[in-house]
Amino acid sequence: MTKLSVNINKFATLRNARGGNMPDVVKAAGDCERFGAQGITVHPRPDERHIRYRDVRELKPVITTEFNIEGYPIPSFIQLVLEIKPAQVTLVPDAHDVITSNAGWDTKRHAGELKEWVRVFREAGIRTSLFVDPDPDMVRAAALTGTDRVELYTEAYARMYTQNREKAIAPYVLAAQAATACSLGLNAGHDLNLDNLAYFRHQIPELLEVSIGHALICESIYLGLENTIQMYIRQLSDF
Repeated sequence: MTKLSVNINKFATLRNARGGNMPDVVKAAGDCERFGAQGITVHPRPDERHIRYRDVRELKPVITTEFNIEGYPIPSFIQLVLEIKPAQVTLVPDAHDVITSNAGWDTKRHAGELKEWVRVFREAGIRTSLFVDPDPDMVRAAALTGTDRVELYTEAYARMYTQNREKAIAPYVLAAQAATACSLGLNAGHDLNLDNLAYFRHQIPELLEVSIGHALICESIYLGLENTIQMYIRQLSDF
């Protein structure tokens, strides 16, 4: 079964809107695990507009599943990841001023930097994943960096899904095949939700993990957090 890693950034966004500690992101992470999530994802940005570096440090002792830290590898981020030593670090090519991730790495153009960053994290015993577009060439170039996995950026799939799901999934199937041929593990994330997730999962059986935050938290407002997490897990099952 594909693992569900819940991105808890939105809990921090809500907390930061009022100050104080409501909702408590550490408690939220623990509740997500208790409700069935097999991982917790955070994406600390330099402006700390949602998850803060302090949150990452406070989360480390309490997370009992996989801890995945996403972000652009500026020096402070690298230092944080090496300090925390999560199960996985996902490198994302975010500009400092974007609202959310909006592109994968050009793994050819940035091959030199990526190789060095991957080397640093792997030497520390941290599994690495590179955020990439569904392009077989970018996947193959990612493999040359020494990364353990790639995470397919699924915004294009989600946008096209309601119009033509077969056309929407086609490039992701090719990218997944390229990853398998290169012995890369395969993750996915961005705009996956309860409507489009099951089809994606069943068309790409190689999928190891999805990271989902925004949609899951929004759906939880209506359906409840525990129920929503269980609904996502059923979407990722083989049955």
